[in-house]
Amino acid sequence: MHREEIRLPGGGVLEIRDMLPEDTTWVARLEEQTFSQPWSEHAYRQELCLPDRLFVAAYLDGKPAGYCGIIALAGEGDITNVAVAADFRRRGVGRAMLQTALKWGEQMDLQEFTLEVRCSNQPAILMYESLGFVGEGVRRNFYEKPWEDALIMWKRQAGHGIITTEK
Repeated sequence: MHREEIRLPGGGVLEIRDMLPEDTTWVARLEEQTFSQPWSEHAYRQELCLPDRLFVAAYLDGKPAGYCGIIALAGEGDITNVAVAADFRRRGVGRAMLQTALKWGEQMDLQEFTLEVRCSNQPAILMYESLGFVGEGVRRNFYEKPWEDALIMWKRQAGHGIITTEK
């Protein structure tokens, strides 16, 4: 089981670990608060049982703070929903959680990572760019409620096309 503790610059200890079935209740609630088409608790429980999945849960000072996931496909990591509870945003939780998930993904021999983000979500885009992701395309009308294009972002490693690094 993966587990790390990170002391955040603004204070507090962030525990990041593999998501467990007992996390899926609060994860599903946060999913509903964050996304217009949320995954269900049942969907998360099913995903946890599948091979080549990495889902992480983050707790700040013992309180549920966020989660994200990576689905491994042919040596690439497809980053699923990344969410941070409203009370914990802008404190480095999302960045620390995603950096840790990427590191664990590399331990699974994932060489490249991709994600989609709403084109209007500038805070998320800036965070992803600071972690070495580069916008490489747009998926038209990818999101619903409301309809919006998605920016396709990639983090590639040396020898696999564009090399991206954290800023």
